[in-house]
Amino acid sequence: MVILYEVHNNLYVNMTNRCPCACTFCLRQTRDEMNDSGSLWLEREPTVDEVKAEFEKFDIDKYDEIVFCGFGEPTERLDDVLKVCRFIKEKYNKKIRVNTNGLSDLIYGRDTAPMFEGLVDVVSISLNTPDKERYLELTRSKFGIGSFDAMLRFAKNVKRYVGEVILSTVATTLSTEEEKKCAEICAEIGAAYRIRPWED
Repeated sequence: MVILYEVHNNLYVNMTNRCPCACTFCLRQTRDEMNDSGSLWLEREPTVDEVKAEFEKFDIDKYDEIVFCGFGEPTERLDDVLKVCRFIKEKYNKKIRVNTNGLSDLIYGRDTAPMFEGLVDVVSISLNTPDKERYLELTRSKFGIGSFDAMLRFAKNVKRYVGEVILSTVATTLSTEEEKKCAEICAEIGAAYRIRPWED
């Protein structure tokens, strides 16, 4: 099963297929792999030791970043993800990014932002839309209408513990006015705004 895979100049870590959302635009609804990675559907969740062992198979020096992002929400296994982050920092001293829906506080019922301190360099959060009702329509989060505000609260909190926070939307899915509102939300939080390219 595929635990680590390459996209561009980065190495991606696929540790879970669990996710509290069922986003209408999620790539895993239309494909099984990314960039000839092989299927990212896991037979089971790998142990932390199994994930660490996979790094021995790659030349880590050639990657710009290690990115936690697979066919699931990485913070569903936040404790284990952070154990792997600690291993990466100690052994390779590489830049680490976590791509997340920003709902870890709802998953665990507490403020999770402080857990990222010293282990994660960049947190990239899917903003998707400036509107909470539309956000729920798009993400179909199991946590309901409160998900949007929880995601923004997490973004604001985690900014205190990591060097860079990015909120993203997908190109062509929003109007210019909606993108402007998203940029305003990011400015208020102190996060960067990124419009990522649409992928089929």
